Amino acid sequence: MPVARGPPVWATNTNTSWSRICRTRRTRNVITADPGEQVPWGYHHHPDHEELLYVLDGGLRVETPEGEYSVNAGEAFFVPPGAPQRAVAGEEGCRLVAAGAPKDTDRAVLAEECPECGEPTDREYSAEEVDETAVYVLSCTNCGAETKRLTPGPD
Repeated sequence: MPVARGPPVWATNTNTSWSRICRTRRTRNVITADPGEQVPWGYHHHPDHEELLYVLDGGLRVETPEGEYSVNAGEAFFVPPGAPQRAVAGEEGCRLVAAGAPKDTDRAVLAEECPECGEPTDREYSAEEVDETAVYVLSCTNCGAETKRLTPGPD
């Protein structure tokens, strides 16, 4: 599949008022990812909030049903509520800001094949504390198998 250039149509929608929403009820994460690393949830969507991925260093490949998009340092990618996507760090790795709003909840719906049962399912997640660090543990909603552990990046 060829990599598309430029933002998708919905990324330039003038009806979206990101700045108005971002003044209240928002969250942001600074994420550092190694080359080829998935950032962080996998193929997912947020039913209740939009997301903005702003690349500080390196590059990011964003996969959507419409195609793949390259996002380089100094560029942003807008994801509206309910739009599925997966982000993967480029060949040089990536450092990015991921901001979501409105942020009443942090519900992410995953739709990836479970490595254990082979079914395309959502993931449940829980938080654990490991060595005084919060860790998200993702599990398949079909078979309960642990599928991934997410830890915070460097400060």
